[in-house]
Amino acid sequence: MLLPPVAEAHFTLVQPASWLATDNGGKGAPPCGEGTPSNIVTKVQGGQPLPIKLVETVIHPGHYRIALSVNSRAELPIDPDVFANDSDQSVSATIQNPPSIPVIADGLFPHRDAPFNVTWQTAIVLPNINCARCTLQVVEFMGEHGPNVGGGYFYHNCADLAITADPTIAPAENAWTPPVSVRPDRVSIKPGTTQQFFSSDDVRWTASGGAITSDGV
Repeated sequence: MLLPPVAEAHFTLVQPASWLATDNGGKGAPPCGEGTPSNIVTKVQGGQPLPIKLVETVIHPGHYRIALSVNSRAELPIDPDVFANDSDQSVSATIQNPPSIPVIADGLFPHRDAPFNVTWQTAIVLPNINCARCTLQVVEFMGEHGPNVGGGYFYHNCADLAITADPTIAPAENAWTPPVSVRPDRVSIKPGTTQQFFSSDDVRWTASGGAITSDGV
């Protein structure tokens, strides 16, 4: 008997709507996993609570982190540092407490076990800014497991937001204009090979050892 294929999701970003037309459970590389873009942009109010709803379909011990980029996804933070044992099984991940922009919340929904298809819900207050297409990133740390191809010890989901500032409240602090970030943050390469670097802004690339081109190679 032939059975239809089953999608192996791990967690689904239900609200706000995922950037993926068919949620693949956060698989793939950071910052937002991989899949077919939905082109959904959720309109929201700055300075107000934003409901967050997740469904975890494959249960792993762990927790979640939420971050927000304003200008481009390159502003999203790298995945947290992970402590793993000698068998390369994850033991714990760094949690920002208190969170530091662009991280909004960290250590959410900590659990060792949960019912199948458990729903996690909370609300976060957005900065009071105008942003035509911000990215809300939700990252799940997967404990007691080996690394995934491309995603390490994490699953990644994102939602695109159009934020309109509330004129009745004070604007967000300048901290919501993030500093320039560079990806990858750390890398090791063999002599004679190359690495492409990317920045969240226009920069002039220089190298203190070796050489780097004007476009970051």
